[in-house]
Amino acid sequence: MLVSHLNIWTERVIGAGLEVHSIIGPGYVESVYEEALARELEIRKIPFERQKIISLHYKGVKVGEGRLDFLINKQLVVELKAVDCFTEVHRAQVISYLKAANLRLGLLMNFNVPSLNLGLKRVILTRRR
Repeated sequence: MLVSHLNIWTERVIGAGLEVHSIIGPGYVESVYEEALARELEIRKIPFERQKIISLHYKGVKVGEGRLDFLINKQLVVELKAVDCFTEVHRAQVISYLKAANLRLGLLMNFNVPSLNLGLKRVILTRRR
């Protein structure tokens, strides 16, 4: 999978997020932004799965599940937040999801900011050797 292809999906999702943020603004709970972003993704014909369940394994045994806010085109994990600021736990959550789903790129979107550009973070999983 080409990185440039992933970047196109990331840019399209960011554009959808910017539209949501420009209309709704900061100050709501995460579920409001999830509903609005799902609608915007539909309008823009961006293929996605919402609240996608992924299995978590330990030494070949399923030990639990994770739930992705959005999986874009089966390639890009999008995790939404409505927090004062990102913490390392948010990044670690996306890294864990990427590992479990065997994917490479995630996008953290924090809608509780004056400008969504301040609330965007790409998370890249570098492959193990």
